[in-house]
Amino acid sequence: MNNFTRRDFVKAAALSAAAVSTFNILGAQTVNGIGTQKIKLGLIGCGGRGKGAAGQFLQACKILGIEVEIVAVADVFQDRVQAALSQFNIDALRGHSGYQAYQKVTQSDAEFVIMATPPNFRPRHLEACVEAGKHCFIEKPVAVDPVGARKVIELGEIAKTKGLTIVAGTQRRYDAKYQTAKAKIDAGAIGEIVGGVVSWNGQVPWISLRKPGQSDAHYLTRNWLNFTELSGDHIVEQHVHQLDVANWFIGRTPVSFNGMGGRARRETGNQFDFFSVDMDYGDGVHIHSQCRQIAGCYNRIGESFRGTEGETIGTKVMGNDVSVPTIELEGGASMIQEHVELIKSARGSGTPLNCAQAVAEATLTAIGGRISAYTGQLVRWVDLTVNEKSPFYSMQLTPNSIDFEHGEVFMPAEAPAIPGKAIQFRVR
Repeated sequence: MNNFTRRDFVKAAALSAAAVSTFNILGAQTVNGIGTQKIKLGLIGCGGRGKGAAGQFLQACKILGIEVEIVAVADVFQDRVQAALSQFNIDALRGHSGYQAYQKVTQSDAEFVIMATPPNFRPRHLEACVEAGKHCFIEKPVAVDPVGARKVIELGEIAKTKGLTIVAGTQRRYDAKYQTAKAKIDAGAIGEIVGGVVSWNGQVPWISLRKPGQSDAHYLTRNWLNFTELSGDHIVEQHVHQLDVANWFIGRTPVSFNGMGGRARRETGNQFDFFSVDMDYGDGVHIHSQCRQIAGCYNRIGESFRGTEGETIGTKVMGNDVSVPTIELEGGASMIQEHVELIKSARGSGTPLNCAQAVAEATLTAIGGRISAYTGQLVRWVDLTVNEKSPFYSMQLTPNSIDFEHGEVFMPAEAPAIPGKAIQFRVR
């Protein structure tokens, strides 16, 4: 003790304080294996879905006890940017408008990025986010044509090599009732699925009529929901939810599509009012896909599957009595839970969650049905994915996202395709 000088004491005290400080910092950064340092979030697409997703992300952070800051938002239109700035009380310098504004988000210090632009833009925006090393939430669908959907699958593989998380807005996969139904099916509650019906029959959600002096690009972007080039048609933009459930529950994608459809009452755009598609999943399994957007008609949204030993109606499973674990999700609502899973995956120590292929395949399923209905031809899954000799393999609708960025946008005719005739939609 006599040799323990004052200098030694001060040095030891400093080391002890540093150790305690380090312990406190580490303790604050990790709770149940999840890093809790402040999240920095970026938003691309400030419309209703974009602001909604951002709000749900904030709720997920609150549930997980993590502080969050929105560091950059982008949209083509300044009024949409201003709406997001006001809703989330964000400094004006963090808002960016224009077709290239997404680059301001990907170049920011955001750790997470939400993508909620029209589907036409999503493959390009996802590519920019993955290149920049961002964890991504991408709304469904993720493309409007086979080229774009395959690009998303490719980007998903690149994201894996970078340890990035990609979660998609197919929220039924984050719903406790759907997860329980899936678990019961896997446990043999209805035997083997042999058929079913998936449907989204409703009305046109909204239209945006052209205003005097509005450019082709701005009209198409404002009224994107009603143009195939921007939305993929409602079988892709909306009905993709039920098609994703079919792929998920059956455990594979369709082999072929034989579809039909038409238009009777749509006021704007070039889409169909209704589709009816026979989806052949192989092994004698056929799913009837039906969707409609016509006001004043009977509405039905949901899925039903028939098995060799039972059936499902929605998430109600009727068949063999099986026991599955109770599923409880901390987010409660599925559209919050998907963000909870995104954050937990990105901040956890396990293999990052990567939904790129599943959501791209659901998108391709919808695209295959649309192409068959538009052309009147049988479309095979391989024609969309591997058969380069097929005219459908290289289909890329235009104007695409690059055209909008370069100002090379043409106005497509506001008329639907005619089955049995040459494809009327301009492709590269």
